[in-house]
Amino acid sequence: MQKRPLKKILGTLAAAIGLAGSLAASAADPLKVGFVYVGPIGDHGWTYQHEQGRKALEAQMGDKIKTSYVENVAEGADAERVIRDMAKDKYDLIFTTSFGYMNPTVKVAKQFPKVIFEHATGYKQDKNLGTYLARTYEGRYVGGFLAAKMTKSKKIGYVASFPIPEVIRDINAIQLALNKYNPGTEMKVVWVNSWFDPGKEADAANALVDQGVDVIFQHTDSPAPIQTAERRGVYAVGYASDMAHFGPKAVLTSIVNNWAPHYIASTQAVLDGTWKSQDYWGGLNDGTVELPISDVVPADVKAEAEKLIASIKSGEFKPFTGPIKDQTGAVKIAAGASASNAELASMNYYVEGITAQMPK
Repeated sequence: MQKRPLKKILGTLAAAIGLAGSLAASAADPLKVGFVYVGPIGDHGWTYQHEQGRKALEAQMGDKIKTSYVENVAEGADAERVIRDMAKDKYDLIFTTSFGYMNPTVKVAKQFPKVIFEHATGYKQDKNLGTYLARTYEGRYVGGFLAAKMTKSKKIGYVASFPIPEVIRDINAIQLALNKYNPGTEMKVVWVNSWFDPGKEADAANALVDQGVDVIFQHTDSPAPIQTAERRGVYAVGYASDMAHFGPKAVLTSIVNNWAPHYIASTQAVLDGTWKSQDYWGGLNDGTVELPISDVVPADVKAEAEKLIASIKSGEFKPFTGPIKDQTGAVKIAAGASASNAELASMNYYVEGITAQMPK
């Protein structure tokens, strides 16, 4: 029997101990969670709220995770590069937070099957790619109710970003409420083709007020439309975060996105090894959408709005319940039927009552 030198035996033993120690350290390594943001974390809107969600996730998980983010990432090729760099850097879970990141996320997810991805507001899933979004249209419908009650001119304005399904269905939700609670009220839409451009957003809001609008909604990320409404003496509805402090005399409510519960639940699922791809829709009922109604709203109107919110939370009322027709009068949702998630996710038409033409 061949004898091994003592030095070699000790060396082999040391290597084995080193490997075991390395594996133990690896097992204890924190989960790496990355976030890709379309705007600056200080936009006071969409990206700001995702950043609050990331901070809440860190506070909840402590040293079990390590997070980081990249802000101001343009949709398209730049997004693909940033997402791929995170995947190469051995991130375990990556959240991509803008509609225009959908195809880049899909592409990178296929290239890194061991990394888990979640994309906000999109509709494409894979084994390692899930989607999540907020039912902001629930809040928009309540905002439309408030606008219907508060308008004097019967002209409502909307500062819009891009004509994607999320924006279209939110505009439609407002119009449905206007049709019910103040028939004949007109919705004017100005497209700025940007998520975050305070100058363009302010110009759009001013143009709407010049046309007689006395309640302004926005689907953009800065508080500029709110500040314009405050300055011009009209009402406004904030978006993504509570914008009341930017327009204390103007803001009726804000459709607030609270992403923390979803970020915590998804990250915990990854840690537990139970994560599965899903199409998650959070709304008023689970706190993903919040509606702080300001004291600018009269008490009786506020009480009615709270009842409406309660009926949406309970599932008794769903804003997109038929019959719903498009601008041409064609029935899109049959009487008594409620729009499915698939129908909501692909909405590409204006409802009856909107006279504006959708951009191509």
